[in-house]
Amino acid sequence: MSVLDVLLSGQLLFAALVTGSLYALVALGLNLVYGTMRMLNVAHGDLVMLGAYAAYWAFSLLGISPLIAAPVVGGLGALLGYLLYKGLFRRLLAAPSPNAGRMESNSLLLFFGLSIILQNVAAMLFTPNNRAYQYLDDVLHVGNVAMTGNRIAALAVAGTTCIAIALFLGRSMAGLAMRAVIERREAAYVVGVDVDRVQWGSFALGFGSAALAGALISMLEQFSPFSGFPLTIAGFIVIILGGLGNVMAGLAAALLLGVIETYGVALTSANLRSVLLYGCFVAALLLFPNGLLAKR
Repeated sequence: MSVLDVLLSGQLLFAALVTGSLYALVALGLNLVYGTMRMLNVAHGDLVMLGAYAAYWAFSLLGISPLIAAPVVGGLGALLGYLLYKGLFRRLLAAPSPNAGRMESNSLLLFFGLSIILQNVAAMLFTPNNRAYQYLDDVLHVGNVAMTGNRIAALAVAGTTCIAIALFLGRSMAGLAMRAVIERREAAYVVGVDVDRVQWGSFALGFGSAALAGALISMLEQFSPFSGFPLTIAGFIVIILGGLGNVMAGLAAALLLGVIETYGVALTSANLRSVLLYGCFVAALLLFPNGLLAKR
């Protein structure tokens, strides 16, 4: 297959859309938590991993469809985020104007420890082996493009969720309050925004979207207790490219990352997937530290 055939392949375009939509859903939670609280959640990918296991066991043990389990898993993730915020992270944010640098360093260490705990507990409970299951894997042909039902479902759910959250942030009062805290935290305090409510809402929404992404990813590929870290890196790449707090630009950046990864693997080798991902991370940091689509 020539390079031109690869670039014009509808099959690869569909795969890139699926990958990009899932990356967008993963990055959404990272963006909200870091934007509102300046917390570097390096355990975010591990929440995705837990969501994948939850959907896997619901299907394997109870026979519940992953598409039915996915919103329940997302709700449980949101509840976990709320409880963690109220029981642990609220103390770190108690001061009206916390030092941003200290907050980032403290949260980095805290979430790193949480990541190690989650990975090892999952490995102890579920074994370190890869897990997978078959669901909606019948192939549908649209022209020359072969699509499986699970990938169509993942694209539809992830895309719809991202658009719904973007509309929530842009059209509702609660969403506008979140954006205000992301852009000017101190000014939000001054004008009467309930910052504590915004913070636990961001935690719940961020954790819930990560768990939902895990449930969708579990339908498509193998996962293990240690498969979350590459997803964390992908989420940070999307945030860097799209700009902090810019959800719509983040969606575009996630699709761009999906295109780079999918077409890059097709033109090179599947063994270079991690190289492409980390290469994009380094390039984004060097070339677009304020975001590819950032405003002046």
